[in-house]
Amino acid sequence: MIDRAGLATFLRRRRESLQPEDVGLGRGQRRRTAGLRREEVAALCHMSTDYYARLERGTGPHPSEQMIASIAQGLHLSLDERDHVFRLAGHNAPARGADSDFVGPGLLRILDRLHDTPAEIVTELGETLRQTPLGVALTGDASERIGPARSLGYRWFTEPASQEAYPDEERAQLSRLYTAGLREIATMRGADSRAARLAARLRGESEEFARLWDAHEVGRRPPEVKRFRHPVVGELELSCQTLLDPDQSHRLLVYTAVPGSESYEKLELLAVVGASPMS
Repeated sequence: MIDRAGLATFLRRRRESLQPEDVGLGRGQRRRTAGLRREEVAALCHMSTDYYARLERGTGPHPSEQMIASIAQGLHLSLDERDHVFRLAGHNAPARGADSDFVGPGLLRILDRLHDTPAEIVTELGETLRQTPLGVALTGDASERIGPARSLGYRWFTEPASQEAYPDEERAQLSRLYTAGLREIATMRGADSRAARLAARLRGESEEFARLWDAHEVGRRPPEVKRFRHPVVGELELSCQTLLDPDQSHRLLVYTAVPGSESYEKLELLAVVGASPMS
């Protein structure tokens, strides 16, 4: 059963404790509100200001699990806070760990500050959960992908266009990398895991994947420098720094170029031309 008063108080206290810079917003002038404004939180949570305001007043409808998940993410809640707000709303707390799409506040705070850098938060199956604007311009808008196609490894073997973003001479090695990585995850998570189900699906849909899977290769690691082929700015050579959230098995990937290099200048151009994704 929903605890309307408890939910309203929790949301209000959490909103008042956040500052604009905590969630990647500018402070602006003439700010009198303690913490964030309701309209700012509503935008972060992808809902109307009226809907959110009614929840804070305890007069709104019973929010769905999807709405509560969006609120938990928009307010940058911790895992314990997320579970608490789900229970206040009368829902069971979602699963934690590798199967969860909930991004921890630590990674979100870092991502919010990377306005001029291509970056993304991904699951262990290569599903992009959050992107910076320049990340969207570099690798495409992840929000448009659904089902198994959310996984880069799945798209790699089932959508030929996804390979066009990478140099021809590196594609065979990347195929081996994705297959070996999925085998390691499936073994670690078990036969009933999402990774194992994804592997079984790929074996039925891709002859290349089935051949590589049967080789039982593991231990391959990505190159230190990633090469991308972008339809607008051309080829880029980018280093990829990785930060791991061990609680959720999520990774923050940050792509950078050597200052003064041709790739550095191309990233600056990509920031100007905006989202013309590779695939």
